Amino acid sequence: MSKTFDDLLTKVSSCSRKKVSVAAAQDQPILEAVDEARKRGIADAILVGDEEKIREIASKINMDLSEFEIINEPDMEKAALKAVSLVHDGKADMYMKGLTDTKTFLKSVLNKEVGLRTGKPLSHVCVFEIAGMDRLLFLTDVAFIPYPTLEDKVAMIDYTVDIAKACGVDNPKVAPLAAVEVVNPKMQATVDAAELTKMNDEGKITGCIVDGPLSLDLAIEPEAAKHKGATGRKIVGDADILVFPDIHAGNIFYKGVVHLADAKNGNILTGTKAPVVLTSRSDSKEVKINSIALGAVVAETLKGGN
Repeated sequence: MSKTFDDLLTKVSSCSRKKVSVAAAQDQPILEAVDEARKRGIADAILVGDEEKIREIASKINMDLSEFEIINEPDMEKAALKAVSLVHDGKADMYMKGLTDTKTFLKSVLNKEVGLRTGKPLSHVCVFEIAGMDRLLFLTDVAFIPYPTLEDKVAMIDYTVDIAKACGVDNPKVAPLAAVEVVNPKMQATVDAAELTKMNDEGKITGCIVDGPLSLDLAIEPEAAKHKGATGRKIVGDADILVFPDIHAGNIFYKGVVHLADAKNGNILTGTKAPVVLTSRSDSKEVKINSIALGAVVAETLKGGN
């Protein structure tokens, strides 16, 4: 089981070498990340974008482009469509956002002819390695679905369970979060959490253990479970997956960990035919590399790998 990103990188090294297709690759942080990912043996890359600018940036950072395939397409929208089509056609294993704006990037993901749409809702999964925790922590959704419905939450759990299993967590524990750990009809998050737990008990959500509603402390802190007398629950501070009631709660938690804790993270967009690496321009090179590694592990699982 991968307990750290170093474990995840070791797992990647045992997979077949993956390839990432980058839309509008003329971006220094992106080029630095894919160059480092190649050097570490995580993945190769196809760089789609303005070749002149790509070469200019590569020269500036001493990047050897002889190791990369470059497809010249200066137009952002056309570059995104070309890059995503490479994944759609099986010429690359995952799709990554470069300099193009998020709207154009997502439009290409959902393109009916060459995109990666499945008809299912798209959702964002973040994986954290937090100092002091004995496991990776999987979060959903902190960046994509503003107010997930019960149906959305079922999909979010399914996606995140698959990613956790790809990372070696055989039977992940899923905590649908709320402000309290009891059902209150006036608090929809608690009602949804109870329904998700019931669906898991009835075999409608499988491959995991769901227990909710849970407050955050009961989900991730065993001592809190003891102090609150909640030791009889299925999750007693040992959750692997946190399901947030809305994007506000998820995003605040995510940014709190990023800025206040000693943590590493990687992010991936799910609900697509292949892994989609959707990072922010403000994300560090390490986050981008971790996200590529996460995509590589998921791509291996989608292809029936170990």
